[in-house]
Amino acid sequence: MEIRKANFHDTEGIKKLLGQVLNIHAEGRPDLFIPNTTKYTDLEIMEIMSNPNTPIFVSVEDEVVIGYVFGVLQETVGSNNMNDHRTLYIDDFCVEETRRNEKIGEELFDYVQTYAKEIGCYNITLNVWAFNQIAQSFYKKLGFTTMKMVLEKIL
Repeated sequence: MEIRKANFHDTEGIKKLLGQVLNIHAEGRPDLFIPNTTKYTDLEIMEIMSNPNTPIFVSVEDEVVIGYVFGVLQETVGSNNMNDHRTLYIDDFCVEETRRNEKIGEELFDYVQTYAKEIGCYNITLNVWAFNQIAQSFYKKLGFTTMKMVLEKIL
């Protein structure tokens, strides 16, 4: 297995995994998500890859994408109430559903964490849906703790 920054040849594999993630969300929140779609189009994926502030990392085996992490670099500078800091926000994280529990996600996260440290990030953040207990357990295993919560009231 190889872990690296994504390139344009990885787009189809990434899109396949994006569909798997979307279907998890559509099952958990059918009021919000449309099944059998993806979060990003091919063009959007390529635009994200082209931006140095939105790196995509992939786990690849035999030239097949088996996992990805979409990152977004965020910086707080000169704020009245917060210390200057750089964050790597994980916008999306997926391991091929048939390959879960093989440590691929842990290895991919270790790679991303090393990258974040090397570029001077203070922390890594992400959001996880309340219904997704499997993802929450995975992130806790990686050392994530609750930073803040988003609450909703459906009208």
